[in-house]
Amino acid sequence: MELTFWGVRGSIPAPGPGTVRFGGNTSCVSLRTSGGKLIILDCGTGARNLGNALVSGPFGQGGGEASILLSHAHWDHIQGFPFFVPLYVQGNTFHIHGGAKSSPMLEGILEGQMAPQYFPVQTLKNMGASIDIVAIAEGQPFAVEGCQVTARTNPHGRSGALAFRVEDAGRVLVYASDAGYDKAGAPRASIDLYANADVLIHDSTYTPEDRQRYLDRGFSSVDDAVAAAVAGKVKRLVLFHYDQDYADADVDALIARARRLLDEAGAPGIEVTGAVEGETLSV
Repeated sequence: MELTFWGVRGSIPAPGPGTVRFGGNTSCVSLRTSGGKLIILDCGTGARNLGNALVSGPFGQGGGEASILLSHAHWDHIQGFPFFVPLYVQGNTFHIHGGAKSSPMLEGILEGQMAPQYFPVQTLKNMGASIDIVAIAEGQPFAVEGCQVTARTNPHGRSGALAFRVEDAGRVLVYASDAGYDKAGAPRASIDLYANADVLIHDSTYTPEDRQRYLDRGFSSVDDAVAAAVAGKVKRLVLFHYDQDYADADVDALIARARRLLDEAGAPGIEVTGAVEGETLSV
């Protein structure tokens, strides 16, 4: 699998000189499977650049097909959806999976941000591509683009956000953005989802000190991410969903702190990196 980051920030885009190295767009990650299929994890503002990159291939000619996994519907995870150009190309096909009580409810959420008060296109039906939208049954594995996907809800403020385990040809990627555990740490179901992953992309919004100031926001600190990686015995931890006010130097410090915490926890074998907009990793 080939993993590419298109947006790595949380809450709101943060462009500017202070975020040039790690990037300022919000959550969007693409996954090219071993079979060459495409899975998109969240559609924050980073989805715009992903869409622009895709139109040079089959998606620009109406021959593209992909699946989108939405962790939840906060703006920083869906705001790029209406600006994702391949959705407007007739002949393309998209399968959207997300968390909601029903498929019509999930469709209504995506339609809501395209109401005429907010967006001129006004409806999914004006987009052009074939789009089917399905609410996920949590904990039940399902097939996506030749992979097996399992989803579990992590606590996230007053609501929740789905974490996804994607298994492909013996390799495992876990995407766990927007997780805000209680003092006991990640619940058992979450650790089981992360278990032995080759790559764990984990919410790392804050330093521990800042997280204590903003507990009600439902995000993780870097030490929460490290604890989850150690408990899950993952091979590589990728920090993700940085606070919009953190400059590149702040993210550098998060990564260094994560490395130190992993070593102190007796897990020197776990690699740690920070997600970088535009960077591709092999899983």
